[in-house]
Amino acid sequence: MSISPFLIEIDRYMLDCSAKGLSSKTLKSYEQTLKLFARYLLDNFEINDVKSVKAEHIRAYIRSIEERGKFEISAAETPVNYPERRSDFGKPVSKTTIANYVRNIKAFYSHLYSEQLIRSNPLKDLKNVKPERKIKVMLEDNELKQFFRSFDVTKFDQYRDWVIARLIFDTGARIGELLEVVASDIDLRGNALLLRKTKNSKQRFVYYSEKTRKHLRSWLAYKDRYSDSIYVFPTNRGSKLRIEGVERSFRLRSKDVGLQVTPHLLRNNFAKRYLVNGGDLATLSRLLGHANVDITAQIYLDFADKEVMKKYRQHSPLELRYLNRKKPLVFVALTTS
Repeated sequence: MSISPFLIEIDRYMLDCSAKGLSSKTLKSYEQTLKLFARYLLDNFEINDVKSVKAEHIRAYIRSIEERGKFEISAAETPVNYPERRSDFGKPVSKTTIANYVRNIKAFYSHLYSEQLIRSNPLKDLKNVKPERKIKVMLEDNELKQFFRSFDVTKFDQYRDWVIARLIFDTGARIGELLEVVASDIDLRGNALLLRKTKNSKQRFVYYSEKTRKHLRSWLAYKDRYSDSIYVFPTNRGSKLRIEGVERSFRLRSKDVGLQVTPHLLRNNFAKRYLVNGGDLATLSRLLGHANVDITAQIYLDFADKEVMKKYRQHSPLELRYLNRKKPLVFVALTTS
């Protein structure tokens, strides 16, 4: 069976994206989105080449996504991992997911146009779908303690994941960035960690506390006794740990204590607490590895009332300038001669 021209262009595009150093998670998202779109076009319009696509086709595709349930259609010829067993199988696809699909498809067609593989870009004027914004919760101190205590640190995998969890919460690093770390990236004297493979392909340093330094040193000594892997956080067999593995571990541990904790939620909580405690937005943006400060500023939208109140009390002009003075201010009237 021959491969359709549409799928051939997808494969070429994926090679180009891979050459740019995009993360495996991003590449997987792109490929899955485009192959689902290609299957829809073939099944519904008998379109199997990129030149025949018009804006009306993607509008129809968006409507079809809104009407179908999650995981009811797979990009793979033979579905794997038993999607029908998922608790969210068949539930409505979120606006955020649809927005990501549209963005990925538009990026693909912009690439085709820039490479002169199509004469005009049919999706150029197509408006992006506005994603939903779900407020991410601020974990309470006791909830964090419960989560960290849920790990059995006598076991290799749970000890590893416990250190990862603490490192994310202390540095704000992405889980995918941490799983690429090797021993030479760690500066135990300077309490710094070099992240070489990042979302935007730009290396950056993050910094950790003295307490985390001690935990990290202990983990490295423990890991080296049982594994000769180059990775700081390998699997039990020494191979590279997958993001999905850590997410599954966090899901199981947090479920045991009645919480829903993910690596991204810990990263978000690091950012929130950094701001609530008086940290500045520009430095936080750099620590998080955001492309610009505007992205970082979105964290403020997640603040609950009590967090806003704490920020207010820290920076209220009256609280800071007047009420904390030992003596009241005396205003002297100026007279003109």
